[in-house]
Amino acid sequence: MEIAMTKMSSKGQVVIPTDMRGDIREGDKIVIIKNNHQIIMKKATNLDKNLAEDLVFAKRTEEALKRYEKGEFKQMESKDFLKELAKW
Repeated sequence: MEIAMTKMSSKGQVVIPTDMRGDIREGDKIVIIKNNHQIIMKKATNLDKNLAEDLVFAKRTEEALKRYEKGEFKQMESKDFLKELAKW
């Protein structure tokens, strides 16, 4: 495991130290995942299809949770829900 120190600028920019960049080049996309007190960075071109789909699903789930907390969902009986679902 490699460890390096860096800091964030007043504009929110973080420099990845030269010896940590590996095959990351200017213009490459990087996925940043925040999990509690951890920040994980991964080169986007190295993502496999499943992880990319999981990230999309996680974002949609988070957005749905926010809408639920705002009261934007409605409640119904399971049989009514299944009827609505069958219409799709």
